[in-house]
Amino acid sequence: MKIVTLNEKTRENILSDLLKRDPNNYGSYGDAVQEIVEAVKEKKDEAVFAYTKKFDGADIDGTNIRVTDDEIKEAMEAVEPELLEVMKKAMKNIRSYHQMQVQHSWFDSKADGTILGQKVTALESVGVYVPGGKAAYPSSVLMNIIPAEVAGVERIVMVTPPGRDGKVNPVTLTAAHLAGATQVYKVGGAQAVAALAFGTESIPRVNKIVGPGNIFVALAKKAVYGHVSIDSIAGPSEILVLADETANPRFVAADLLSQAEHDELASAILVTTSRQLAEKVSDQVDRFVEQLSRKEILTKSLENFGYILVASSMDEAVDAANAIASEHLEIVTRNPFEVMTKIRNAGAIFIGEYSSEPLGDYFAGPNHVIPTNGTAKFFSPLGVDDFIKKSSIIYYSKEALKAVHKDIMAFARAEHLTAHANSIGVRFEEEE
Repeated sequence: MKIVTLNEKTRENILSDLLKRDPNNYGSYGDAVQEIVEAVKEKKDEAVFAYTKKFDGADIDGTNIRVTDDEIKEAMEAVEPELLEVMKKAMKNIRSYHQMQVQHSWFDSKADGTILGQKVTALESVGVYVPGGKAAYPSSVLMNIIPAEVAGVERIVMVTPPGRDGKVNPVTLTAAHLAGATQVYKVGGAQAVAALAFGTESIPRVNKIVGPGNIFVALAKKAVYGHVSIDSIAGPSEILVLADETANPRFVAADLLSQAEHDELASAILVTTSRQLAEKVSDQVDRFVEQLSRKEILTKSLENFGYILVASSMDEAVDAANAIASEHLEIVTRNPFEVMTKIRNAGAIFIGEYSSEPLGDYFAGPNHVIPTNGTAKFFSPLGVDDFIKKSSIIYYSKEALKAVHKDIMAFARAEHLTAHANSIGVRFEEEE
């Protein structure tokens, strides 16, 4: 890996390189995605079936697009019992963590005749996109569906690309059933996102779309935003390890590669105060790459977006971590909890050498759908809050309004909104 001395110039250069990975920069795909979205909006099922045949090679129509109970039963029987038990353990942790996020309506009543409050309501329907094809991502299924289920969403619709045989990967389908999906449809890509946003004869529209996908899925979510809500435009995976001389170089190298293997655009960065650790980690990375199965992807990812930054102090290292605002941040230092208090920008923070990133991906409970490309400066991980909405509650008695009505009318008139003022004044015109 490239070992670079950290300074203002190198930090800015790295930030510039990382921003090139932003899905919003892939404008060349925009027209193709928009064409798909418009076709689905206009032709509905007809377009969905045609694109599924074109991109996935599957013959899908109105009779088989929705997964049946028999297909779910078949899928669950095909999953190894050991994996089934692991998924159930992970589900327990994920559900327990997200139940701590649940918000409740509240009301504040005062003696002056006013009641103010906030009504918390779960969204009526949510669409969950899950990547398909040869790979299966049951962890992503659990992370997207369980918070919606905990929030109280009544209709959770999952979409995922079918195989050429017209079937959904059994592990993916089993995870969806266990997590609480109410409907599963065999459709993927931009056409699936458009179907969820606008509805078709077979697929009902939803209020919000969440879940990861390729560049076509990301741009489709961007295209339908406003017609529905979305979670975010997810970018490539990334990890930043913040370490000092006490860190185990073998552990650090392994953790960096855990994200670099995702794809060639993934980012893996070590920021350390120790030049000796930097050199040892670089050596361990080279050794691991020769052993691991995704060698080609790892090599390209590290060449393009892999860095080891050597800082002159931990404060300088923390400043760099906050500027990069990584999706995953590991802190492996002598006093990791103290360092954690200085972190402002990170999607998920892993503390200590035995809290490696895959723990969060699969099992610990916090969500692994996390802001990328620096958006951790203003976004949060997916959670129960993403599946609720809030309404303000306002009640004033006649006496309470009378006490302040002239103030309100004066404010309205200052803005030249006489109808606003009249709406208040009319209630007391016989008394004045």
